[in-house]
Amino acid sequence: MGEWIGIGRRARRCYGFDEVALVPGEVTINPDDVDVSFELGGIKFKIPFIASAMDGVVDVRFAVEMSRLGGLAVLNLDGVQTRYRDPDEILDRIAQATPEEATELIQQMYREPIKEDLIAERVRQIKEKGGVAAVSCIPQHAERFGPIAEQAGADMFVVQGTVTSVKHISSTYKPVDLEKFCKMMKIPVVIGNCVTYKTALALMEVGASGILVGIGPGAACTTRGVLGIGVPQVTTTIDTSAARDYYYRRTGKYVPIITDGGMRTGGDVCKAFAAGADAVMIGSPFARAKEAPGRGYHWGMATSHENLPRGTRIYVGITGSLQEILFGPAKVDDGSQNLVGALKTSMGSLGARNIREMQLTEIIIAPSIQTEGKLFQMSQRIGMGK
Repeated sequence: MGEWIGIGRRARRCYGFDEVALVPGEVTINPDDVDVSFELGGIKFKIPFIASAMDGVVDVRFAVEMSRLGGLAVLNLDGVQTRYRDPDEILDRIAQATPEEATELIQQMYREPIKEDLIAERVRQIKEKGGVAAVSCIPQHAERFGPIAEQAGADMFVVQGTVTSVKHISSTYKPVDLEKFCKMMKIPVVIGNCVTYKTALALMEVGASGILVGIGPGAACTTRGVLGIGVPQVTTTIDTSAARDYYYRRTGKYVPIITDGGMRTGGDVCKAFAAGADAVMIGSPFARAKEAPGRGYHWGMATSHENLPRGTRIYVGITGSLQEILFGPAKVDDGSQNLVGALKTSMGSLGARNIREMQLTEIIIAPSIQTEGKLFQMSQRIGMGK
């Protein structure tokens, strides 16, 4: 399998969102009649959208609003929300920095130590306002932060690194034992990120309640450019969902696949579900919400890395409320608003009554389909008509 790229080396062809399209079904359904709910860790959500654990996307206010709308938002325990009692001042400074100053300023701001009492406080604030409290940290902090969040009333804990594996080798610190950690925690544990069948399967076998898939595809992440690693999201989702289905057949336990990053429009979201996702985790489209704490800016979780920052602060603007971004009415024509409406309409056209049926729809390789609209617009400008 694969093509020769040199003497003795083959490379497998993989696909991203821009290279595929979905084929309409023989039966169509009223979008109002499709079910887009999903379950994660025993909690049922009305919509399969998760807001990324990024400081420009999720704070307490955003998490509560996302819960009210039927989705889930994950709060970053390694960020400004747990380093500063008043994070708004810090977020203002990051938003006001020049592009040249931004990364260095973020590195400086994230040198402030994490305060463990703020972990519990943020969880309690979300719960007191009626939200689902999901929190995230890097693997090195999981054994320390997990029990604090659980005791404070967190509903879900996410262990998230740029690349996460069951077997991790280090001579400078003791790696977290993910299997032991999952057994210790009394709340669901979601683990990521990975991109391969074998790693996804291994994470399921140690007790993960959900798997985050995707390395470096996000708009604010530069991992692929800095480290040269990653797999396009369509192929990643198909491969890891195959591991989910195999694990389910073998054990009877269904572990949701969450495609994380790289989706900018409703069309990208629809393709992720057709490739096998049970839910999607999104950053930049939600960073555009007026409720987002980034003030119209968005930056990656690895932007603050002391020696090798793998992210950048980008300006995404503020295009509407979170409700408008999820449910409309859309105020922009680039497909980044009314994401739930786009998903339901696509499912209706594909004849999919629920997410599981969406995962069975036909996908074709069609890179040229992305240019058709642009070609029409160009022809109109130069007077060629259709």
